[in-house]
Amino acid sequence: MNVSLPTVLAWTLMAGWAIAVAPAAEPIVAPGAKPELLSETGAGEGPAWHPELGLLTSGDGHVMRRDLQGKQSIYRQQAGTNGLLFDRQGRLVMCEPVRRRVSRLEANGQVTVLTDNYRGKRYNQPNDLTIDSKNRIYFSDPCYGDRSHLELLDEKGKQVEGVYRIDPDGRVTRIITHEVDRPNGLVVTPDDKFLFVADNNNDTVGGARKLYRFALQPDGTVDFASQKLIHDWKQTRGPDGMKLDSLGRLYVAGGLNRQNPPYETQDQPTAGIYVFSPAGELLQFIPIPRDETTNCAFGGPDLKTLYVTAGGSLWQIPMAVAGRPVWPPQK
Repeated sequence: MNVSLPTVLAWTLMAGWAIAVAPAAEPIVAPGAKPELLSETGAGEGPAWHPELGLLTSGDGHVMRRDLQGKQSIYRQQAGTNGLLFDRQGRLVMCEPVRRRVSRLEANGQVTVLTDNYRGKRYNQPNDLTIDSKNRIYFSDPCYGDRSHLELLDEKGKQVEGVYRIDPDGRVTRIITHEVDRPNGLVVTPDDKFLFVADNNNDTVGGARKLYRFALQPDGTVDFASQKLIHDWKQTRGPDGMKLDSLGRLYVAGGLNRQNPPYETQDQPTAGIYVFSPAGELLQFIPIPRDETTNCAFGGPDLKTLYVTAGGSLWQIPMAVAGRPVWPPQK
């Protein structure tokens, strides 16, 4: 299924809605690009590109693989993963909400558990991750659904849905405790100056549906006074996974095409990829006609294909500019 951007935009205009965007100095989507549906299943979350393996996604309880010829198979069975990311050595780092841990798949196929508790208390549901230039891993730990199993509490007994940093020596530090409502997607800029955090409390009436930017200090902690609201999705589904392109623009999956009362009650469809400038201006909205848009990643031989996971389905969109993943590095 190919859906041209003009066609999808026409659908949105016919529905009587629009999303205000600022003009982009450089093109975002390749000329004549069409969002293309690649698969109806196996792509719930966590797309990560490997130049030899192809695209890995979290789906149907497994890590799924779509090889360079487009063939889909199970790469790691019953993995229970969400966010996936290759580190600078090409090793797959995985958020495992089912096992409540963050782990790494080594070159020999062995799994190394990077962390499965904070000060003796098990994590909630490690969700998404990012890596800075010093190879420090940052991951979010929200809880969606049943909250009876939560162990992490602050000094006042309040449940914690935080953001954590894993240093190369294995030390773990909580860098965000209650500064956001429910952290989800994360990305750190290549210069380590900023950390973007998706705040997506989508199963609570009036919960946060916001994207924030924090200044990141040299020691890997957050300057809380620098917290800046980039975008508020208000009554629709909030932001989820996100990635950067080579110009520093931010691509954020979010929104919803149908109402989900009482939590998400927007009047019109909003699901897709929201593209922001490095300064936080909304430059373009790329509609995806499938619920719900969960994540994205750049891939392909030139890193100019944006892969999008949405409701278990996988889409691709040719882009004008290459992405900037941690690995593989750009040529």
